[in-house]
Amino acid sequence: MSLYKYSFWEVLMHSFSKEVWDQVIPALGETMYMVVISSVFVLLFGVILGLVVVLTGREGLFPCVPLHTVLGAIINCFRSLPQVIIIIVMLPVARLLLGQSYGSNACIISLIASCVPLFARLVESSLLEIDKGKIEAAKAMGSGNGRILFRVMLPETLPSLIRSFTNAVVIVISMTALAGSFGAGGIGYIAVTFGYTRYQHDLLFATIIVLIIIVQLVQFCGDACSKMILKKRHLI
Repeated sequence: MSLYKYSFWEVLMHSFSKEVWDQVIPALGETMYMVVISSVFVLLFGVILGLVVVLTGREGLFPCVPLHTVLGAIINCFRSLPQVIIIIVMLPVARLLLGQSYGSNACIISLIASCVPLFARLVESSLLEIDKGKIEAAKAMGSGNGRILFRVMLPETLPSLIRSFTNAVVIVISMTALAGSFGAGGIGYIAVTFGYTRYQHDLLFATIIVLIIIVQLVQFCGDACSKMILKKRHLI
């Protein structure tokens, strides 16, 4: 149904029909596949990259200024590129690695390349907010660098890291919708191909509703986990 032929209310009501959701649900499965796989890699690589950047800084536990500078420059290069450009740039990489530059798996590579640098900076910011006195106290008690990292730094920043990862997942969700216009499939493909190009605005409304619900659920879970940890520490 198009807004050019029917009223807004009629199109909105039809967006909840079985006919519409028979097309949306399979696309939702593709989107969730891309989001889950991408989020796992973003969490893994983002935490590692953020830790290395912090630990190799001038005041880090393992100072190495050249490595710190190079990693910071690479992260800034990726962060300076708009998401659309990163998707386009990573298409040849996806073709090289997977043999094709379209589909859900190819999109995952673009999502990782775009969101890992962002999450790495969020991890870095969280780690740099730790009270230096706690680290100095741990050193004074004879704790090694590894013990300080895993017993002081990561536990202290865990609530902040959870909130940061939640933001990263939301960005991944938005990028999957964007990547749909480049043949990635999923909700974005439905919204662009049918909702925009073919003026099937009932499908467009359905995809909007799905994306809003997914983001709200992700944000709720992230906030709940963060608050639970803070309550256990009697900080709220």
